[in-house]
Amino acid sequence: MKLNGLQYTDGARHSKKRLGRGTSSGLGKTAGKGHKGQTARTGGGVSPGFEGGQTPIFRRLPKVGFTNLTTKKYVLLNLSDLEKLGLNEINHQTLVAKKVLKNEKELIKILGNGTISKSVNVKVNKVSQTAKTAIEKAGGKVEVI
Repeated sequence: MKLNGLQYTDGARHSKKRLGRGTSSGLGKTAGKGHKGQTARTGGGVSPGFEGGQTPIFRRLPKVGFTNLTTKKYVLLNLSDLEKLGLNEINHQTLVAKKVLKNEKELIKILGNGTISKSVNVKVNKVSQTAKTAIEKAGGKVEVI
């Protein structure tokens, strides 16, 4: 096989429609645009969503709620989850290594559901008050970033 021998398979390429080239071409005279009217004119046509003067669907449908663009989403971890992980250092790097987080930019909040038996050093974005007291009672440290 050589570069000069390459060619497209049959039907892979279609020739461009040649508009306004006589009546026998099938697209002569009005070039497939019909007779007169808004869509036949140069630059004519209607905007997307226009329904001929009828109230468009995006105006008929009710708008509900509000999406706050500055909302922070936290990955929630309970004390019982920390116990299952079996780590003595909880931070973004260790949680990414254990595949609890997808990447290090995710925010973490520790919640107080469950119990923790061994001392753990926690370095996360948020900690609930009950989780903080439980970790410190077990002999661990809590650091909020």
